Amino acid sequence: MLERGSVDSAVSNSAAGEAPDAGITSVKLVVAGGFGVGKTTLIGSVSEITPLTTEAVMTAAGAGTDDLSLTPEKTTTTVAMDFGRVSIDADLVLYLFGTPGQRRFWFMWDDLTRGAIGAVVLADSRKLADSFAAVDYFESARVPFIIAVNGFNGDFPHTVADVRDALSVSPRVPMLECDARERNSTKAVLTALVEHAMAESRQPVAIPGPPR
Repeated sequence: MLERGSVDSAVSNSAAGEAPDAGITSVKLVVAGGFGVGKTTLIGSVSEITPLTTEAVMTAAGAGTDDLSLTPEKTTTTVAMDFGRVSIDADLVLYLFGTPGQRRFWFMWDDLTRGAIGAVVLADSRKLADSFAAVDYFESARVPFIIAVNGFNGDFPHTVADVRDALSVSPRVPMLECDARERNSTKAVLTALVEHAMAESRQPVAIPGPPR
């Protein structure tokens, strides 16, 4: 299993601009969750490269569909995926793929998840109902996942225990609070996911249909 220190060190090194050695092994991780929970922000906060985003300006087409009541300042949305990269030690690189959160773009999830060793379900405890689709998807796909509760403005109105009960997830699923804007916090989330994914037994991944 990768040691926590090695993950922390690698992310710190990547921030300093150090390139990974040749012959590295690549590992795919997915960052998923509902609309406006901070997936693009999380990937951007830790990626050692300029993240690839597919942000589009929100238009009247989303009126009545996209709930902006908790994020009124949001003006763009991911329509395909986000992509970032983090080097782990000298021979392992994490490739981060962020899924679109809006229901009308969920058809992208199958392709984005295929080949991933694990996923982060980013949740906003103010609107936990938006997390059920992602939790159900990764449970059905038998993809190891963790839940990261993103505290907007550092505010966590519900405890981790309350969030676990509300989502009805197994005690085996790690759950932690995070601030998607902060590199160290995001680093802790990725560390937890890699450790959890490697601790889980390796089973063939059967990709289900898009979340309903």
